[in-house]
Amino acid sequence: MSSAAEQEAVAGEPAAGDGPARPAVVVNGARRAAPPPAVPAWPGAPVPLGARFRTGPDGVAGTNFALWAGGAEAVELCLFDERGPDGTESRVRLTELTHEIWHGFVPGVRPGQRYGYRVHGRWDPWTGARWNPAKLLLDPYARAVDGDFSLPAEVYGHVRDWPEQHVADTVRDDRDSAPYVPKGVVVHDDDDWSDDRRPKTPWADSVIYELHVRGFTRLHPDIPPELRGTYAGLAHPAAIEHLRRLGVTAVELLPVHQFAHESHLLERGLNNYWGYNSVGYFAPHAAYAASGTTGEQVGEFKRMVRALHAAGIEVILDVVYNHTAEAGELGPTLSLKGIDNRGYYRLQTDARRYADYTGCGNTLHVVQPQVLRLITDSLRYWVTEMGVDGFRFDLAAALARSMHDVDMLSPFLAVIAQDPVLRRVKLIAEPWDVGSGGYRVGAFPPLWTEWNDRYRDAVRDFWRHALPDVREMGYRLSGSSDLYAWGGRRPYASVNFVTAHDGFTLRDLVSYERKHNEANGEGNRDGTDDNRSWNCGTEGETDDPGIRALRRRQLRNLLTTLLLSTGVPMLVAGDEMGRTQRGGNNAYCQDNETSWVDWSLRDDPQWRPLLDLVSRLIRLRHRHPVLRRRAFFSGRAHSADGLRDLAWFTPGGTEMTERDWYAPAATVGMYLSGRDIPGRDERGDQVVDDSFLAVLHAGGEPAGFVLPGPPWARRYEVVVDTGREEQAEAPDTAYPAGAEITVPGRTVLLLKAAGR
Repeated sequence: MSSAAEQEAVAGEPAAGDGPARPAVVVNGARRAAPPPAVPAWPGAPVPLGARFRTGPDGVAGTNFALWAGGAEAVELCLFDERGPDGTESRVRLTELTHEIWHGFVPGVRPGQRYGYRVHGRWDPWTGARWNPAKLLLDPYARAVDGDFSLPAEVYGHVRDWPEQHVADTVRDDRDSAPYVPKGVVVHDDDDWSDDRRPKTPWADSVIYELHVRGFTRLHPDIPPELRGTYAGLAHPAAIEHLRRLGVTAVELLPVHQFAHESHLLERGLNNYWGYNSVGYFAPHAAYAASGTTGEQVGEFKRMVRALHAAGIEVILDVVYNHTAEAGELGPTLSLKGIDNRGYYRLQTDARRYADYTGCGNTLHVVQPQVLRLITDSLRYWVTEMGVDGFRFDLAAALARSMHDVDMLSPFLAVIAQDPVLRRVKLIAEPWDVGSGGYRVGAFPPLWTEWNDRYRDAVRDFWRHALPDVREMGYRLSGSSDLYAWGGRRPYASVNFVTAHDGFTLRDLVSYERKHNEANGEGNRDGTDDNRSWNCGTEGETDDPGIRALRRRQLRNLLTTLLLSTGVPMLVAGDEMGRTQRGGNNAYCQDNETSWVDWSLRDDPQWRPLLDLVSRLIRLRHRHPVLRRRAFFSGRAHSADGLRDLAWFTPGGTEMTERDWYAPAATVGMYLSGRDIPGRDERGDQVVDDSFLAVLHAGGEPAGFVLPGPPWARRYEVVVDTGREEQAEAPDTAYPAGAEITVPGRTVLLLKAAGR
């Protein structure tokens, strides 16, 4: 900030109806260099938005620039010569205005050109107007971004260190931010994807694997060092081989939209590792590119998608359209805030303040047509030009809000439902936000699947023996019909998960009862306290062989439960081989070995059997349609012998009654009939499969279980026994129906029914 003698005070005038006069607005009066040379522009076209290289009038090559800035008074396009440490800036006044879109065609501007915008308008934070042409702004439609957001004071539209912080956001900072912010890059779109074959895996057949592009490959010993942590690293045969061996059908990538790091993290020497802080919805995050950041990242991302598709693996993006990296009124001015703050963000009645349904300082105003257009244009771009197969929407309830409340008839959901491109891809909602009425699990309309946190909580509670009865567990194992059996939705509307990026890893879930986030520098206050974990008797790592064996058994139980449940299973990278974050349940800022996948576990004799079990369970799931049903169970008999498609059994071998569902229990038996699977295969034939009995016993002591007799089966063959470290590929134990078997403490048995 400049000294008091260098500051210029400009009295604020009260707007009509605003009440008392506002405090004086003090403008930072730092000396500015002479304005850069102007470059002429032709009128160009208002569509498409963004920067598009093309052939203009008379065959002249150039780039058309178009920016929506509804309330702006003027817009300058700033072109930066890549020569020199910061680039020489040249400005182009966009004089054409069509339907609030400023546009112009600049001859000679080719792919690789770096650019940004300066937008002129009123500085009146009391009404939400925060235009400041001293701040270089990133094009919301930029296809590539070159440079990092370091967030010095110069990138804030207001004087960040103003002594009176309660009015700091009203004090305009006139220092030029251009030397300190990344620039957009003009990219040549010349890819028609004619050589790509999308897997198009049906929802019911899907197995999702959530991973971080950087963290998954950063320590992989078989990937060349220069490719680790990049899109090219994920496309490497060594990375894809692991995915194919597991048998997953889709990777769900943590955010790859260009994002920025929060200032409080940078001040502590940390950064935003997860990436839930978007600033560019069309640009692949440049730091994940091995080939370069002046447009090369776009081609590298596309090659990654092609490589995964060739392996039969779909690509789902975790997208953050609910908020941006510009935070609240005290946040930086990077893009939308300086283009039209009132047009892009939800503001409170006091328009200085932002409505925050996300916990991140701001919320995009999706009801506004231009915001809805930004989001849907971005989604279509990633499908049609970048090749992705679906999206997981972070805090999707915030997108479904109309003016205030969550509304399942909101403009966002309505547009998605009728869009010919988007309604055909995989759509996953994180069905909550942090605002009032924001928890909406089970409420999203058909076409949508949802992260089912009630599944997560029930399975965790069952295996730590904390459920009061087994009603909740019964619903979750069989597809959560209580949540999703309406409006034509199917069991695959439930994305089942036990762990996700946010929270404990699976190994930590059975090793810690308390969070250990001290490394984040927030006094261990961050991260949830509702972990529903059990440390098996000792907090953290231990040399006790009994506790270590029990923890491995619990991992087998949790993963087996997940992969036998009806719905779409989601695994987290590394859980299949015992990855640990040493008790951290909020590793969002840990870009280090804490978060990276430890590939040494793959060959560790202690953890190798777990990896083998997960691969085997996924193969089993792919082979047996009874484990991936496309319709909910009816629980009714479909034949004269009384055999139902789903039946539940007590340890005594009798079918559960209403009283049994409400009684405390540690053991449940679930019978899945392969004879009564609704629907037909692609040739129109009836789908018929084996039948299975799954016995889940969460008690610490062995328990007897009587195997049901006819019509259910005449004998049972053991397929999976989580009480064993090593799992045989073929059944090696058989029991006659009616026999009472002993189920070891904390064990899942999967038995194939035979000889009905």
